[in-house]
Parts: sequence; structure tokens; C-alpha cells
Amino acid sequence: MRTFFVAVSFLLLLFQGKAQTHPAMGKFLSAPYMRSASVSVMIKDIRSDSVVFGYDAEREVIPASVMKIVTTATALEILGERFRYETAVMHDGNIRNHVLYGNIYLRGSGDPTTGSSDTETGRDKIIGEWVSAIKNKGIRKITGAVVADESIFDTEGISMKWLREDLGSYYGQGSYGLNIYDNRYSLFLRTGEPDGRTEIGRSEPDMSPFIVFRNYLTAKDTDTDSAYIVGLPYSTERYLYGTLPANRPAYKLQGDIPEPALFLAQCVTERLKQEGIEIAGEPTCYRKLSQDGKWEKRERKIITTSYSPPLKEIIRITNHVSHNLYADALLKTIGRRYKPDEAASSFEKGTGALHAYWEGKGLETSSLWMFDGSGLSPADKITAAFLCELLSYMATKAAAPDTFMQSLPRAGMEGTVRNTLKGSMLHGKARLKSGSMSRVRCYAGYVTKNGRLYAVALLVNNFSCKQNRIKAGMEELLLSLF
Repeated sequence: MRTFFVAVSFLLLLFQGKAQTHPAMGKFLSAPYMRSASVSVMIKDIRSDSVVFGYDAEREVIPASVMKIVTTATALEILGERFRYETAVMHDGNIRNHVLYGNIYLRGSGDPTTGSSDTETGRDKIIGEWVSAIKNKGIRKITGAVVADESIFDTEGISMKWLREDLGSYYGQGSYGLNIYDNRYSLFLRTGEPDGRTEIGRSEPDMSPFIVFRNYLTAKDTDTDSAYIVGLPYSTERYLYGTLPANRPAYKLQGDIPEPALFLAQCVTERLKQEGIEIAGEPTCYRKLSQDGKWEKRERKIITTSYSPPLKEIIRITNHVSHNLYADALLKTIGRRYKPDEAASSFEKGTGALHAYWEGKGLETSSLWMFDGSGLSPADKITAAFLCELLSYMATKAAAPDTFMQSLPRAGMEGTVRNTLKGSMLHGKARLKSGSMSRVRCYAGYVTKNGRLYAVALLVNNFSCKQNRIKAGMEELLLSLF
């Protein structure tokens, strides 16, 4: 009988403990827009490895771009902060009397930074360096073609779990074995009077030979756009839907390059011709040749090799600007490097390798559902508890803890959180990755207070208000909890 009363007393205490909620948390949850929301919160003192605060920390919710924390941490652990991608310019056949009797190959390793506007290499610098190297080899005529070899990754550039509205957009650009210019272009449009049609102007880089634009955009008396560029990978058609502000001479939209590897081969071909080098064949790529049964493995010789910035810089850019291409390429690279084989890497291989790595480190990954590295998929799920475990590991056991922590932008100062917690007591003292999509707002990272370091995860789904309202509420909650 005594055992029974002890057990009942314990359960009552446990229930009371769960029922008691921090006043700030109670206030946050009582807001009308939180009526149907899912919330997962944890704050952990890293030095003592103790949970300071938790609310439904094991609930699986959509993380959006907070998923990049998992991707970049894993990449740093598996690849190392000095890792660099390599892109090799090669040739087969022989060179005689300034004639290359063969093809030029661009062999990719999945580098997402080639020609990226977020690096210091410059937009067109890399292609110019490749063309100069080919000229310095003495080649003045090519009997074959420029062939892009993007075979290190599979042809599934986008996740099957992404939404249709993201396909064709500048942020849903896909990741491939060869990437160029962040795999996106800018399209400039002219708008007239309200309710009138819009006119397509130029694009940068020039996509007119490669994409047919179907324009269904109209002008509205507004200062903001509600416009979409929609299309599938490898398709040469892009559809423009929605509205743009009226009476604008050059309004910019951005979209994805449908097949970056082939586009890169075309860019290099054009640059070689501009330099006076004759090329007999049309530019092509691994996907097209293998699809037609024409891909052949031939002995190649290296002309030159270019390198990406070190991984330390790549993950900083990924987390500061929330670069989807960088994150997705890193996930596929993890799959390639952790379990190398002859087959092309993919999202599936990357997530499998990621799970295996963290399980080997003692982290429970059953609550982690990943279908990409960027967090663009609404099918991705994570818990505040898992995030805090990973953040604690990276601060205490990782090979390069400072590199990882400094890759997260300082709240109120940098990156996507430069306007978060601005002017507050946590201004500059919190390093956070943010994530947002429709009815999703999340933050995770580190907070330093009174000389102590805390891992923080604050994840909210299914709220019924605008993003600026939920952002303000989450900032107020975070400040109150600290």
C-alpha cells in the first residue's frame, strides 16, 4: 500500500512540474495567434550540461533554414574546416600543331561557390582563368566540344519534397555536380499602368538563348511584388505568375538556371570563341550524353584546377545569408566523403551518412527527418532537444568549435538576424540561425550571458499571424527567459 501512495505522489509531482510554465512562456502561448501553434523550446547550460528551460522539447516541428545548423555542423566534422572543392579543366586526345584532337572537360566536385556573388572570386573571373589556361596550353582549335562532367552528384538537383511554388525560384535553384553563378539569374521587367501587362527586358547572365519565358504577370498599384518564376529542372520554359508594382522601368526578379552544368559548358564555349579558338562540337554535359548512350570514359589530362574557398568560409556564408545551394551541396558532399563509392551522391546518401555520423557520436536521431540540407522542404522535422544536443556537442567536443560558433551570425548585427534582438540585452551576445516559411519561425544557436554559454532552440509552427508579429513575440520570450 505504501508503494502505491509513493508512486501516486511521484506522478502528482511530475504532473505538477509539467503543468507549471514559466510566466513568459504562458504569456507567449496565450496570444490569440498561438491557439493552434506547435512549439518546441529548450535552453541548455553547456558548461553544466543541464537543461535550464524546456517546453515540449521532444516535439517534432518544421525547422525551415534552422536545418542548416545540422548540415554545416556535420560538414565541418566530416570534411574539416580546411576542405576545398576542386574543379578540374581537362582534355582527352592529343594536342598537335595547336589543335586539340579531342574534347575539353569541366570536371565538377559539387562546388557551390563557382562564380558565386557571395565569394571574393568574382562573377566571371573563374571562366576567364580557365580560358587563359587552355590558351596557355597552346590550343587554338578544338575538334571536339566542351563537355561538362557533373557526374559526381545524381541528376536530382531538387528534393522531391519541395513545394511547387519553390521550383524555378532563385532560392530553390537545385544543387548539381557543377554549379555556376549561384545557379540563378536576374530578370528585369518593365511595368506600366495598374492592371496592365508587363514586358520582359534583359537578364543577367543572358538567359535568352536557353529559356523561353511565358509571362502572365500584371501590374498593380502597390510597392511590393507577389510574383513567382515557376519551372522544373532541365526544362527550357519558365512561367511568370502574380503581380508587380506598376510604372517601374526595370523591376528585378530572380530565378534558377535550369541546367547549370550545360549552361557552364555553353559559357566556356562562347568565351573560347571570343578569344579566337575554334570549336567544332556543340557544348554538352554528362547527363545528356549518358541519356543518349554516348558517354565514354576516356583518359584525360589536367590543364588546370581551381579551388573553392575553405569550408570554414563556406559554412560562414551558408549560415549568414542562409544559402540553400551551399547547404544542399554540402549535404551531398557529406554523402560522397563519408562513404565514398563509384555511384553519384544524392540527398538520400547525404542524409544517411549524416544520421550514421551522429548516431556514432551518441546522439539520438530518430526525431530528425531530413530531405535536403537547406530546410526548404516542409517535410523536414526536428526537435529543440536534438538541436541543443548537437549545439552542445559542437561547443564542447567538435574538432573546430570556434569555427562553427562563429559561422552563426550575431543577433542585431549580421546576416539574417541583423534586425533580430537589435538594441536589446542580447544584441551581439546571441549567435543564431533563423528559419522561416509559411507559418514557420525558428531560431537556434548560442547565447552568452554572465560568462556562461547556453545552447538555445526556439521553434514555432502553425501560428496564425504575420511574420513580424510572431518574430516580436519570440524575441520578447527569449529576452524574458534570459
